Amino acid sequence: MSETGSTVPRRQVGRLMRQLREQAGISLMAAAEELEFSRARMYRIENGEVPVRKHDVIAMCSVYSATQRMTEVLIGLAHESKSKGWWHAYGDIVPAWFELYVGMEQAASRLRSYAPSVIPGLLQSREYAECVFGRWIGSDKAAVDTAVAVRLERQSLLTRNRPQAPRLDVILDEGVLRRAIPDSLGMRKQLSHLVNVSTRPNVSVRVIPFAAGPHKASSSGQFTVLEFPAVGTASPEPTTIYCENLTGALYLDKLAEVETYESIWAELENVTLSQAESDDLISAIIKEADD
Repeated sequence: MSETGSTVPRRQVGRLMRQLREQAGISLMAAAEELEFSRARMYRIENGEVPVRKHDVIAMCSVYSATQRMTEVLIGLAHESKSKGWWHAYGDIVPAWFELYVGMEQAASRLRSYAPSVIPGLLQSREYAECVFGRWIGSDKAAVDTAVAVRLERQSLLTRNRPQAPRLDVILDEGVLRRAIPDSLGMRKQLSHLVNVSTRPNVSVRVIPFAAGPHKASSSGQFTVLEFPAVGTASPEPTTIYCENLTGALYLDKLAEVETYESIWAELENVTLSQAESDDLISAIIKEADD
């Protein structure tokens, strides 16, 4: 389970434990008292914030009258939640709030990203990433190099064989393509990379042209929709919307929230160029830079 890391199985354990408790008609406080857990620990378990030990899984399943099969599933997920993803090797350069996203990204079966201001990390070239982190981190070259290494390492999920590589659909605003980095050759490499990567069967990169005008997502900011496969006999992790900001991120998975972003995505697709038209526009911008 090293490819997917600990975060998704941990969230699944918490979600399934909460479902079992609610199905049993037991309040969180009553469960905490019966299990001799603190209320804070119960919250952390059900929110997928901490791994759960095998004997705790057995004890909780006993209190909730879970079936033997469900208990076995939860024991298996609890074991997987202790595995560490590759990103842990980079230490503090990956902030705690971003570790969750990297684990979820590695476990997703499909990713849909809307990028109104910057090229998404999974599609950034080395030169572009160096410019981005150089401005975010500052003059600490070692820290910039490490951050770039993490970003490029993340991209390997698009070409992996086991588990199957996820589907990636990206919608870019035309302004992202024209917001050049100081390294003009590096920018041309970045734009060429967008055209090349979209030839992969699991990757799509499309562009919203300036001519489309204002649209429903104009004020939404950058977001990613993550969809997940089932893990064993457990139900899939719910579709989650990831919205990043300067100091952290939001993970939205309530039905109404997901439906809102699904409607925004549908609106984006209505104003987006086709893949071929997007490739032509990117190629035209590259040519403009060469002239």
